[in-house]
Amino acid sequence: MKLDRETEALIYWASSSTAAPLWQLSPEAARAEYRRTLSKTEIVPPEIGEASDLLAPGPAGAMRLRKYVPVARESEAAILFMHGGGCVIGDLETHDVFCRALCHDTGANVFSLDYRLAPEHPFPAAVEDTVAALIWLSYDARKLGLDPERIAIAGDSAGGGLAAVALHETRGQLAAPVVAQALIYPALDLRGRLPSRRELAQHFPIPRDMIDWFFDHYFGTAWPFTDPRAIPALYEDYTGLPPGLIITAGHDPLRDEGADYAATLKGAGVPVEYECYEGTVHGFMNMGRVLRNAHGSARKRLANWLAQRLHDTEK
Repeated sequence: MKLDRETEALIYWASSSTAAPLWQLSPEAARAEYRRTLSKTEIVPPEIGEASDLLAPGPAGAMRLRKYVPVARESEAAILFMHGGGCVIGDLETHDVFCRALCHDTGANVFSLDYRLAPEHPFPAAVEDTVAALIWLSYDARKLGLDPERIAIAGDSAGGGLAAVALHETRGQLAAPVVAQALIYPALDLRGRLPSRRELAQHFPIPRDMIDWFFDHYFGTAWPFTDPRAIPALYEDYTGLPPGLIITAGHDPLRDEGADYAATLKGAGVPVEYECYEGTVHGFMNMGRVLRNAHGSARKRLANWLAQRLHDTEK
């Protein structure tokens, strides 16, 4: 698979930077640098109806979420979104544009969770927050003017992994089944056993050093190689999970994790669609200003797929 021209230009631009790589920084400095970088690569956000912060009960106290309301405020559909960043960096601000676009494009309310980050809050804190947020949204949907039968979950990178895990961990605990899961270049297997992790071990923007930095901060000194909350492939039952859309990038070390999970879901009878944007890299959905082709087509694909499942009155 060849890099597309826009991605080639991005990698050349990144290689000329004199800034220290994120894995050589402290978590605090890496978070600030990640925000700064995304401010240069994100699109101008589309117009939505409103964005506001709110609190929900969590396992360690109140959790902050940001609610994005579409222009058509009567929508009863909702998407719980989990941001990426290896569970160490990333926050409501880094994915604010992404969520505005998701709200605009799907016509659904989007709830972005500010889950706890490592190393201050190591594994499984992020998982526990995600599970709590999904249960809260399901049971409080009516109070929020939403339909509990029109809730989807989505996430990118580490957030995609959290979304996948939350669906397993909330089996039998929700007011109504989640109608869809959208996993965008999800991080699903810390074992690194699949070919893309080896073949693309030095590839921008998450080479092996970056991935190990994330895992060291999130999992500590004892990586949980037998815990399905860290490796969703270890769950025993995938039947009954909601239909899925899994998007990956061809030049992403995490590519094969997404493809493998799609095959696992399909083997369990779960309706799943898988698409690999072959010419680009991990994180391209936050780089619409510079990766216009991949971002634009994936954004349309994601929105159409989610909207169909959230607004289908025949479901």
